[in-house]
Amino acid sequence: MTMTATPSDNSQAKRNVAVLVAAQALLGAQMPMIFIVGGLAGQSLATNPCLATLPISLIVLGSMLAATPISAIMQRWGRRAGFLVGATAGACGGLVGAYGLFLGSFPVFLAGSLLTGIYMSAHGFYRFAAADTASDDFRPKAISYVMAGGLAAAIIGPQIVKLTSTAYVIPFLGTYIAVIAVNVIGSALFFFLDIPTPPKPAADAPKGRSRIELLKTPRIAVAIICAMVSYALMNLVMTSTPLAVVGCGFSANDAADVVTSHVLAMYIPSFFTGQLIARFGVERIVALGLLILAAAGVVALQGVELGNFFVALILLGIGWNFGFIGATTMLAESHDVSERGRMQGLNDLLVFGGVTFASLASGGLMNCSGGSPIEGWTAVNVAMVPLLTMAGGALLWLTMRPRTA
Repeated sequence: MTMTATPSDNSQAKRNVAVLVAAQALLGAQMPMIFIVGGLAGQSLATNPCLATLPISLIVLGSMLAATPISAIMQRWGRRAGFLVGATAGACGGLVGAYGLFLGSFPVFLAGSLLTGIYMSAHGFYRFAAADTASDDFRPKAISYVMAGGLAAAIIGPQIVKLTSTAYVIPFLGTYIAVIAVNVIGSALFFFLDIPTPPKPAADAPKGRSRIELLKTPRIAVAIICAMVSYALMNLVMTSTPLAVVGCGFSANDAADVVTSHVLAMYIPSFFTGQLIARFGVERIVALGLLILAAAGVVALQGVELGNFFVALILLGIGWNFGFIGATTMLAESHDVSERGRMQGLNDLLVFGGVTFASLASGGLMNCSGGSPIEGWTAVNVAMVPLLTMAGGALLWLTMRPRTA
């Protein structure tokens, strides 16, 4: 379990949710910005087209590597400190990425991507911070509302890309300069956050379960698997989407519009995902998310018209929302305060480890598994099948066993 509040205490939780929603909207805008241009910029810098999505992969790798340290910082010094570290790293990542584009250096550009991953890791903890001061009844809604802040990010980020991607002679340089500004301005929001730093436990206080014991808890293990698969599949397909859209003859602005629709679909359901979880149960919502992810793959395999891209990416976003928010809620209900630091860091280490693998696979599948963008796009979507089978099987196993944890 996380730190909880009685219903009368939710005024503090609602204030924190408002701050986190604003942070999700402004600071979170850099993620669609980078996912739109990262692969295209990588394609222009890399000598091997199979490495085009490596910048995105290194962002996810940086997030995976930073998950445990960021969680430890938050456990010791509080959420605000961890979020400020993330925003600082995001600004540095934008600066180094811009410098790499200026030099025409792929290695320098990759270094900026790795730094950006530290921000992405901190960004992933917004959803956990929303639960810290919320009552049991308000917790799913708090997580859901914070995720809904991504709705504004879905609009702000791609529009900034359209305004900045060709602002300089060097393509996408203006976008990375804008990333710096987003982090500098957005970091001020965290000074309004009011989440108590977890007290240092007394010497004789319960230590909670070890990482191995936590992973052996069926509900926790299934929550991690479902979160990993939901996020990995979303990343696998979204990373390849700009390359597929442009490769199939459409423009970079068309790619930005497709990604905008996808990110909107990721976050619009958040306004009611919490209520759906409360009404139907978290397992059913996670299962629905996995089914919608499968439907996204089916639509993508039907053709490469612009309409197919829009529908497939919208379904991909909705499926991610139900699967990931549901898995996050399941995890938040399955550990207590003394276990928070190690559990949340471990969760994001494993989740973003899976996402890193998916991101690395995305470029190879898209650019190196066939002779055309259509064949590459087909390979990306077929690759969803084994992961969806694994997550669906794990969830079915959990629902059929007696609930003891």
